[in-house]
Amino acid sequence: MNPRYLLESFEIAPKKSLGQNFLHDPNLLEKIVHLADLTPQSTVLEIGPGTGSLTVKLGQKAGRVVAIEIDERLIPVLENQLRDLPHVRVVHGDFREIDFEALVGPGEYIVVANLPYYITSLALQRLLEARHKPERILVTVQQEVAERLVAKPGDMSLLAVSVQYFGAVSIVGKFGPGVFWPRPEVDSALVRIDLTQAPALDVPDEGAFFAVVRAGFSQKRKQLRNSLASGLKITHAASAALLHEAGIEPSRRAETLTLEEWAALSRVYSASRALS
Repeated sequence: MNPRYLLESFEIAPKKSLGQNFLHDPNLLEKIVHLADLTPQSTVLEIGPGTGSLTVKLGQKAGRVVAIEIDERLIPVLENQLRDLPHVRVVHGDFREIDFEALVGPGEYIVVANLPYYITSLALQRLLEARHKPERILVTVQQEVAERLVAKPGDMSLLAVSVQYFGAVSIVGKFGPGVFWPRPEVDSALVRIDLTQAPALDVPDEGAFFAVVRAGFSQKRKQLRNSLASGLKITHAASAALLHEAGIEPSRRAETLTLEEWAALSRVYSASRALS
């Protein structure tokens, strides 16, 4: 059923504060499920099932679905929509805080979500930093964010480096506001992240890698010599020395570095800490 009429039948109005724009285009729903590469053995974690349009499709393909919904008003709607799919579990909770790893269990799982735009970065961060990471992530996000995720050196961001460190990222679909109700004011994109195909970087200390990356992007408009000194709390001379040893010109800016260059810089930084 169309989300608008379904919600009206339950006397529920969408909340802007929760970023509620519900997918309803049947072709797009089918495309998402197809691109998720589900089997009857798959476990799926869905973030923000909303009115359950996508959840039903996932439940028809996967062996198990766990759907986390923050809006308590939508729980009866979901239970009604999913009453014929006993292997689909709806959990009321905030994905930013809930222990989703305990919900999906120890086996492999796939994340599929129409993410509210305001939690996109945090949701991806939680998934990528989890002890038990998903095998694959397929999410709809704001198109501008999708372009940032697949950015190349010259236009990199902290988010791009973080995601690309863990997996192969691609935009697998683009669409306008008409596939949602209510209609958002921006275009959207479908992004797939395969975590089993992460770059084979030589990074002996993941913590050091991300400490260096965060420091580098802490003052994006400044040269790396300055941003690293500030972010790592070291002198400018020490910062320049790290960069020279890693083979990186100190006057460059963070958005220009490749993942391999960040890895080289993190190796030098780790070695310098070991000697201090």
